[in-house]
Amino acid sequence: MFMQSVCYLSTWKRFVSEGVLDPSRISKRIIESWHRCKNKQVDPYLQKGRHFLTKESFQQQKEKNTLLLQAALPALKRMDRMMAELEAVVLLIDPSGYVLSSIGNKKVKYEAKRINFTEGVRWTEEEVGTNAIGTALQTKEAIMISGSEHYSVVSHNWSCAAAPIHSREDELLGVIDISCPVDRAHPFMLGMVASIAREVEKELSVQAHKQEADLLNQCGHLLEGSSLIAVCNERGRIVAVSRDLQWLIPDYREMKREQLVRHGLKEKMASVIVASDPNRVIGTCLYLKAVEKSPESYFPEAPSFYFEGTAGSSRSFQRTLEEVKRVAPTDASVCLFGETGTGKEVVARALHDNSKRRNGPFIALNCGALPEELMESELFGYAEGAFTGAKRGGHKGRFEQAQGGTIFLDEIGEISPAMQVKLLRVLQERKVTPVGGIKEIELDVRIVAATHRDLGRLAEEGTFRKDLYYRLHVYPIYVPPLRERKEDIPHLVRHYCQQHHWSVRVPEEYIQRLKQYDWPGNIRELFNVLERLRISSSLLEPGDFCIVDKLLAPNARQPDAEPVSCKLNAREQIQKELMMEALRKTQGNVSQAAKLLDMPRSTFYRRLQRFNL
Repeated sequence: MFMQSVCYLSTWKRFVSEGVLDPSRISKRIIESWHRCKNKQVDPYLQKGRHFLTKESFQQQKEKNTLLLQAALPALKRMDRMMAELEAVVLLIDPSGYVLSSIGNKKVKYEAKRINFTEGVRWTEEEVGTNAIGTALQTKEAIMISGSEHYSVVSHNWSCAAAPIHSREDELLGVIDISCPVDRAHPFMLGMVASIAREVEKELSVQAHKQEADLLNQCGHLLEGSSLIAVCNERGRIVAVSRDLQWLIPDYREMKREQLVRHGLKEKMASVIVASDPNRVIGTCLYLKAVEKSPESYFPEAPSFYFEGTAGSSRSFQRTLEEVKRVAPTDASVCLFGETGTGKEVVARALHDNSKRRNGPFIALNCGALPEELMESELFGYAEGAFTGAKRGGHKGRFEQAQGGTIFLDEIGEISPAMQVKLLRVLQERKVTPVGGIKEIELDVRIVAATHRDLGRLAEEGTFRKDLYYRLHVYPIYVPPLRERKEDIPHLVRHYCQQHHWSVRVPEEYIQRLKQYDWPGNIRELFNVLERLRISSSLLEPGDFCIVDKLLAPNARQPDAEPVSCKLNAREQIQKELMMEALRKTQGNVSQAAKLLDMPRSTFYRRLQRFNL
């Protein structure tokens, strides 16, 4: 149990009467909310909630939020006994701020009713000032507000903790709140509501999967034809499209119904889809037609999130992008983990492109490709005369080159213990001293690291420093392998064709062949196969599988055999990739490729055989 600080009341009184505020006495979120309330002229001396729904309107509001209630009520009812013991109530609130359900201690519910804090009331910032429910709806973040932190006196005797409920698409669906008298408050209330909110989100996700399955079951046969058809759920988000429409809008899963017009599509007809249990609409089937775009009718919307690859449609990669969207605007260090060839550098670039540092440099370094003796000077730079052969005037290291931007440290798990110590010091102090220099350089960079190894296990085994692990592992993001996102293969094929100006339509039968393969080399391997396909054939005919089968045959594995890429250590894998890139750039000229990598031609030939290139 914790007590409300007495200084808050005097802080509140001074703010509501004079508009003066000491920011050291109150949190940033409360300050922002108080200012919003003052600007909207919310009454700080309000005694009761004022905006109530009629019985009929309340029933309609509950029907609008049927899925939310179905997902949340079982979890709330399990809390009933605990709420009775804690002398608290737990509430479910919809996105508009209306209280849909209130469960808990009878005495506390009676006290709440005296201020109209009960089912059917609207409890937003605009209605009752700063409060956990309204502020969580406003900021879409979990928050706890106690006593005089509330803007209006109606809530001064209460402590409340609230957490938002989001859909898979990060849409705000509602709020869970725990409220109690201020002298009964506990610090774990915030963790409790966050836990309940996560449980409800999981249940909503399960329900959404079932509903989508129901939608597809009822209109899946329509999607096989050549018509332009889209199916959207009850919230207007598109969940499936016909095959021909998928070529026009490959990233349809990020789209709402009203956005179709921006892709030159117009609705001809729409029919509602009713659930297997009657009288509940679960979606709409849209019959579309393409219309000619004109400046008057088509205004493309500037993307709020930039991703230079293709977003695809798989759940696994959409989750990755949601994590990127969430953390990109911050300066938190990010650690990307996943197998080689999954596109971790593209994800790192998206973190940079969607951050406040987007106009600064993006500097990438493959830590596994550099010899240990060059790593320090490459990362930190060197002063003039630091060693024999040093450039006149010295050399800026990658950290200094990344000033004001982002540094991407790929294959961070490959650096030596000695280098780990030096890197840790730089991350802790945000300063770097060039090799052979004495002047420290202040750093303003964001760190994004990546690895295909299990850093946590390496830290436990002692081969990777735990303190460095925790510095880098602030916000981990998983980049899934291609075998976990095979539904993205058509998108990736289309993206490759666009990038290489290859005007060929890949038959659906070819796509199915590509989906059947396991892709141990992930996206990098897929693009290599497409490169060979582009070179070997200018025309792809349906039913002619021999080309694809021939290209996949050298990559095919016996069930008990280990993939070739797994037999190489990390450094050899990187060397192989660098050689393949050099050969692509020189159009297969070995002498030029070896020169490009500054490698003796004999060594290059020897590694060609070693890597089976």
